Amino acid sequence: MKIHEYQAKEILKSYGVPVPKGGVAETPEEARKIADGIERRPLVVKAQIHAGGRGKGGGVRVVNHPEEAEKAAREILGMTLITHQTGPSGRVVRKILMEEGADIQEELYLGVVIDRSRECPVIMASREGGVEIEKVAAESPEKIIKEWIEPSVGLRPFQANKIGYGLGLEPAQVAKLRSLLNGLYKTFYEKDCLLAEINPLALTGSGDFIALDAKFNFDDNGLFRHKEIAALRDLNEEAPLEVEASKYNLNYIKLDGSVGCMVNGAGLAMATMDIIKVLGAEPANFLDVGGGATSEMVKNGFRILMSDPAVKVVFINIFGGILRCDTLAKGVTEAVSEMKVNVPVVVRLEGTNVDEGRRILRESGLNFSVASGMQEGAQRVVEALKR
Repeated sequence: MKIHEYQAKEILKSYGVPVPKGGVAETPEEARKIADGIERRPLVVKAQIHAGGRGKGGGVRVVNHPEEAEKAAREILGMTLITHQTGPSGRVVRKILMEEGADIQEELYLGVVIDRSRECPVIMASREGGVEIEKVAAESPEKIIKEWIEPSVGLRPFQANKIGYGLGLEPAQVAKLRSLLNGLYKTFYEKDCLLAEINPLALTGSGDFIALDAKFNFDDNGLFRHKEIAALRDLNEEAPLEVEASKYNLNYIKLDGSVGCMVNGAGLAMATMDIIKVLGAEPANFLDVGGGATSEMVKNGFRILMSDPAVKVVFINIFGGILRCDTLAKGVTEAVSEMKVNVPVVVRLEGTNVDEGRRILRESGLNFSVASGMQEGAQRVVEALKR
């Protein structure tokens, strides 16, 4: 789960990480009122959406007076902001963050993520702040400092010092960064984050640090422990079909292709999308109904899948282990019957009760194309697209 910048900064602030003074507004009048209460100039007006590159899209303005802040807020609120992360459809701006400016001497990068190859968190830092860390990693990997953290021990002082001196900071600055790093890592660990990022982290003229931006991603599986984090979810920032799928505990992600995919198991789902692409087509979604899906879950998953107008053919690829093939077949036949589906549906079943599942499909009276293997199924999908 993602949250907005202003929400991430509130969390960081509670862990002792310095953030600019400011407030959130949903109207131009609220923006002006917040600006009136901020003494430091200039002021920064920032669109709040779950995407980066807001400044390049016109979603960040620097102003000097409350009147200008109100005008900027009026122009930003309600706009459809398009960045490299939103896609061509963009995101509607419903809130803005009004903040005081900072005396920026230098911009740094600081982030904590999970290193799955080492099975532990890693802190990454760079003097190339304000730039996407992926770009730095691709073009200048030597500029990224990494320090791996043993979860049972936590961030140790010598590791924070290694990061600070590795960045070339002065001893007094290293001491301040050490405190900030402790707050950031504690946030990451205690809130079950997958990503906790400050980019840029400003080093001011007075030698202090302040988080000018913040980005958090939380592990959905840990949200039951953090009701206060779950309450920060903004459904306006999520794809409607993904929101609908979450109501039924379905793992659905909208993609740009035309082949609707329904699979059980994330690994099989990825392999299914791979083989579709190898054969020259593009998947329209990732949909993992899970191993313990019921026929009702399957039915709802198919309904959500078919709600995407881009879907021109459906590929159902199920290996029946916990999810039995006959359960899948019942859910799919009910969904197809009710929705009067008019696109080709290719089904590949294997595993528990596969003969019964195929019988249900065969005797349903519906126009299913049943394949005996995954490659055959994918080939039928591509042939149906061509037709």
